[in-house]
Amino acid sequence: MSGTNAGLGSAAGSAAVTIDPQSCNALTQGPNGLLVPATAVEGVAPGTAVGTGRSVDVDVTAPAAGDCPQEWQVGARLTPAFGEEFLPSFVDLVATASGDWINTGLSVVLPEAGVYEVTAAVHTVITTNPTSGSFSIGIVARLFDVTAGGPIADTLYTIQQNANNNPTSAVADSDMGTFQKFVQVVGATTVRLEAARIDGSGTPIATTGVQVQTTRLAFKKIAD
Repeated sequence: MSGTNAGLGSAAGSAAVTIDPQSCNALTQGPNGLLVPATAVEGVAPGTAVGTGRSVDVDVTAPAAGDCPQEWQVGARLTPAFGEEFLPSFVDLVATASGDWINTGLSVVLPEAGVYEVTAAVHTVITTNPTSGSFSIGIVARLFDVTAGGPIADTLYTIQQNANNNPTSAVADSDMGTFQKFVQVVGATTVRLEAARIDGSGTPIATTGVQVQTTRLAFKKIAD
């Protein structure tokens, strides 16, 4: 009996398999066979956090030696920068002129570029004497960019306003004001709280100013 032997895995008329040469194809045919791209997942020091100046850190765990297939573990965690500082001492606003901005000595450092929510809580007191007659006295506050050397726009707030047309006794009245502002910076920036007394009429006496209790500046990073 006679016949013809056929090679295994081949068929008459079949075409050779080739790699599409288009540039968008990640596979390439090398002289020794098919080249398949590999992905190198690496972190940035310290540890495996990708970027110490980012609001989201990405942690990468490499596969164990000899794993087949290789399994990478990638996780993300929110790590927004935040902080707060409190007023170190009472700020006297009696000796200052009406409308003069005073550095309260309270400041925070926004540590890196990004967008921050800055919150100010300001505790004030206005004291008046009936001998000065009718009065209208207020205390205002604002945020000042120490790094840029100027006030931050749209942060002027009235914290307290007292008025009386016929005072009959000395009065010490306190109040609390809180305000927030989104502040965008291009690098580390110092922001401080400033205050001023505004006289419509009358004259304040001691103690008039910004009180230590609960007066604070706080910040929280919300975007890179």
